[in-house]
Amino acid sequence: MALQSIVFGGGCFWCSEAIFRRLKGVVKVTSGYAGGSAANPTYEEVCSGRTGHAEVVKIEYDQSVAKLETLLELFFAMHDPTSKDRQGNDTGSQYRSVILYSSPAQKKEAEAFMKKISGEYDKPIVTELQKLAAFYPAEEYHKDYYEKNRYQPYCALVISPKLHKLKEKFGLLG
Repeated sequence: MALQSIVFGGGCFWCSEAIFRRLKGVVKVTSGYAGGSAANPTYEEVCSGRTGHAEVVKIEYDQSVAKLETLLELFFAMHDPTSKDRQGNDTGSQYRSVILYSSPAQKKEAEAFMKKISGEYDKPIVTELQKLAAFYPAEEYHKDYYEKNRYQPYCALVISPKLHKLKEKFGLLG
């Protein structure tokens, strides 16, 4: 199995984690923080907007099963890449749209993909593209949040409808 990893930020990491973990070929999804300058930030520090970090998910995938293009398609389908520092009611730089690549090949493919889809939006894509410097896993209570809290209002009203919408198009499991 040839594993690759990439980090995406597209709003709240609870939602991103719930969606990506259901994609065939994704081996592991870890919620965390990246894209900023503070070492080992806490959720509260990231939420303050002073660390420069975004809420992100690190996706480890078997590239023979899940192609990067499919991950990119799902990433752009699950959030608004034209909204700066905001996804739905979540506002602040910690909710920005960002791709943190781990190789030059990933960067090149992400750039080409964004160029290809740019005409599909009424506004410019504001998704940041940067090399991953460091990834900090989120606190334990954020892990598998949707699975553990499916009936909590945010999960029921925000995450469940997104999962339902994307399930057929992407063949999401569960």
